[in-house]
Amino acid sequence: MKERQLLETAVKAADDKRAEDILVLNMKGISLVSDYFIICHGNSDRQVQAIAREIKEKAEELGYTIKRMEGFEEARWILIDIGDVVVHVFHRDERGYYNLERLWGDAPQERVGQ
Repeated sequence: MKERQLLETAVKAADDKRAEDILVLNMKGISLVSDYFIICHGNSDRQVQAIAREIKEKAEELGYTIKRMEGFEEARWILIDIGDVVVHVFHRDERGYYNLERLWGDAPQERVGQ
């Protein structure tokens, strides 16, 4: 159940920084990369960075190691790899362009308390 705790913590951290349209995709059996994708966006570079920073800090407080964090400086699409959970924090403009929800349309959405 530790995986669920990580999911809930990451979603809450994103929500605390006012991330918009937070979506959790269950990637089990679909992707070899991770079990869950969290997708959200912010409306400015600073907000995107704040969301990513908060997720990273809260995951580390739970004892998780951030395996990789890419795109932080550019703040257009920040990827946070926490093992079984990968978080995609987009700038609003980039989220529409990449449209991961459509790309991974086969993945069921997971309800996580917000």
